[in-house]
Amino acid sequence: MNAVLLQATRWLPGIVLMAIVSMASAQPVTYTLTTLADKLDSPWSLVQLPDASFLVTLRGGELLRVARDGSRTAISGTPSTYVAGQGGFFDIVLHPDFAANQTVYLSYASGTPAANGTAITRAILDGDSLRDAQQILLVKPLKDTPQHYGGKMLFLPDGTLLLSTGEGFEYREAAQDLDSELGKVLRINDDGSVPADNPFTGGPGERIWSYGHRNAQGFALDPASGTVYQHEHGPRGGDEINVISPGKNYGWPAITDGVDYSGGHVSPFTAAASMERPLVFWVPSIAPSGMVWYDGAAFPQWHGSLFLGALVDQEVRRIDLQDPDELIQESLFSELDARIRDVRMGQDGNLYLLTDGDDGKLVQVSPAGP
Repeated sequence: MNAVLLQATRWLPGIVLMAIVSMASAQPVTYTLTTLADKLDSPWSLVQLPDASFLVTLRGGELLRVARDGSRTAISGTPSTYVAGQGGFFDIVLHPDFAANQTVYLSYASGTPAANGTAITRAILDGDSLRDAQQILLVKPLKDTPQHYGGKMLFLPDGTLLLSTGEGFEYREAAQDLDSELGKVLRINDDGSVPADNPFTGGPGERIWSYGHRNAQGFALDPASGTVYQHEHGPRGGDEINVISPGKNYGWPAITDGVDYSGGHVSPFTAAASMERPLVFWVPSIAPSGMVWYDGAAFPQWHGSLFLGALVDQEVRRIDLQDPDELIQESLFSELDARIRDVRMGQDGNLYLLTDGDDGKLVQVSPAGP
């Protein structure tokens, strides 16, 4: 096991604490990595079904059912998608009452080069096909860039659904515009309607839950506290984990710890009144991908941790949140020598990883045997 501990950064009012923490005395966690499926073409996200098989989205516009023996079946009836740049299929989640209604939600890039945006289709999984598919959300306004879609979804305990949206790369100022849904977290009911208690109802921003985001591609929920965690990509540096609350402004591009790709400043400010600072940030960037809160039975030592892929470093980061005054980072699974695109917790408490690229793999992380 790679037990290297990395620098953890936590913002408190007026100061930044930099903590390097040793876990030499901690009991090591041993695990086994098992490849369940390979030769997946640019997988982006996965979710486990009640029968222990998986639904896996491929960015090129396919949805697969992958069995635990590695066999896979293409799911028909999926929506068409705009595949260019970062566009394609994104996330897949199950309705909270999936056992009764078999309803799934798929996020993806919809439209044309001149007018495209992040969308959600809701459908019923009927064997190996989707039926009664309906697009219940399309981000507005549409954009003419194939980057920064966001595309992550999360069901809240009240049954409403969050969607992260990017600011389209060329439209960063839209993240601060409450008349635009770019660079936001949106919240809808499970049928696509607008919840009455959203913070900006009565106008074009009625679906907005939070704003000031760049390109958020990770959500996680602590079910015990109801806390919603989200991470987003900065430019060169400034990747963030935030605690998301309704109506809050998370700063992009007015405040950031990153610099532009040219090397110039996006903003001279890293903090401002009425804007939220991140719980954790990284300089230089780690390029965070899928994220999950861990509270499973397989690894009790990891309870109270966030797990997220770090694409640049080809590893998974574990962020230990059990002590709110001393956040710990641990580097894991670098022996896979692959970019990690998604991280999920299975119903068995094991972790499941998707590696990136045209030979993507579905990998199970389970406790090592005696």
